Amino acid sequence: MESPTQSGKPASGRARRAMKRLRGFTFVELMVVITIMVILITMAIPIYNRSIIRAKESVLKNNLFTLRTVIDQYSYDKGKAPQNLQDLVTEGYLQKLPVDPMTGNNQSWRTVMEEASQSVSQTEPGIFNVSSGSDKMSLDGTAYSDINVW
Repeated sequence: MESPTQSGKPASGRARRAMKRLRGFTFVELMVVITIMVILITMAIPIYNRSIIRAKESVLKNNLFTLRTVIDQYSYDKGKAPQNLQDLVTEGYLQKLPVDPMTGNNQSWRTVMEEASQSVSQTEPGIFNVSSGSDKMSLDGTAYSDINVW
């Protein structure tokens, strides 16, 4: 028995094949679409990863600028440089230490101590500079620990 059409009449063999063909996609069509999707995804993932790294580098530069500015303010106000970064928090210059986005930790900052002869008070050398605690390289080829925002 032939399957009926919309009009209720049985469909001929040719009409049945045409209806069968309209029901879905062929395997080749599906494979072409999936291949195009995979190619687009493999192109998008590295771009996405680079944008995340660029954002982290931007946050790092901003945090370094903030820390260096606050260290200078502390030094001018107190007449001596801070002995550690926690002094900046306890004295109210920062609410909390910013996180190093490259290490994901606020305790990994590398501090550079000033020499006694160059210190503000000439008796107690303190923190002169701060850098990232990461040993990785940035997208522009410099080490994160060498980034300078001045």
